[in-house]
Amino acid sequence: MKQERLFGILYLLLSHNTMTAKELAEHFEVSIRTIYRDIETLSEFHIPIYMNRGKKGGIYLLENYKFDKALLTEEEQNQILFSLQGMNQLQVTTNNAYTKIKHLFTKEEDSWFDVDFSVWSYSNTHKIAFEQIKKAIIEKHKLQFSYFNSYGKHSDRKVEPLKLCFKYNSWYLCGFDIDKNDYRFFKIMRMKDLKLLDETFDRVMDKNIKFPENSFKTIKLLLQIDKSLTYRVYDEFDETMIKQLENGDFIVSVEFPYSDWIYGYILSFGEYIKVLEPEEVKKEILNRLKKSLENYD
Repeated sequence: MKQERLFGILYLLLSHNTMTAKELAEHFEVSIRTIYRDIETLSEFHIPIYMNRGKKGGIYLLENYKFDKALLTEEEQNQILFSLQGMNQLQVTTNNAYTKIKHLFTKEEDSWFDVDFSVWSYSNTHKIAFEQIKKAIIEKHKLQFSYFNSYGKHSDRKVEPLKLCFKYNSWYLCGFDIDKNDYRFFKIMRMKDLKLLDETFDRVMDKNIKFPENSFKTIKLLLQIDKSLTYRVYDEFDETMIKQLENGDFIVSVEFPYSDWIYGYILSFGEYIKVLEPEEVKKEILNRLKKSLENYD
């Protein structure tokens, strides 16, 4: 715990340049005396950390200071950089914290990993919405928006935004729904007419609230996919789900959350896929293909 706090102090000083002992104590929920002891510990590691007393005083690091393995192992440094780079891609970190931490670890070369949470289908409108939601979470402003659930039902919502979640290749907002008086998850793509309100809130995220994995009805599919789409089979399915036939085609057994998305996904394979099971999905695919053909009569 102390080691995490020591690194946290370094991170905050890199982001804020100067902070008071009181500010650090309140952030880590410890006494000012504990912060002073931490500063002494950091100094013992030969980290040039200084304190100025007085009205405009504070704790700060020597400008352009770098260290290598002073507090963290190579593996720990890489784990921290991996997390921060993900945040950097989302523009969540302030003052380019990823770059500062990378320089702090004397890692000037390009990283061996790259993180990109973007979704190709996102328009500029959705990117703006994402920025609004991020701002609302950080500054604790309530949000108002129109929402369309998975059944196409529309409703007006007013929430206290608390957390962004990336699940199943989509972004979700976890917030406290004021009308429902409970926590809810909202798919960002379905949030329309987003408005950041002047009203603020004090609520913090309940650590017991988890993404509702079990709320999704799932369906098991047995698919036959043509060998010409080998790349998609290996890109999109785990090897434990795949069985290759003598002619090179594939039998894939997979379980997906059940929604209208399933049919669009299957049809994206064109003529190179056949649904073997279940029967109701086969019938629905056939029905949709017939309706599609009617558009060209």
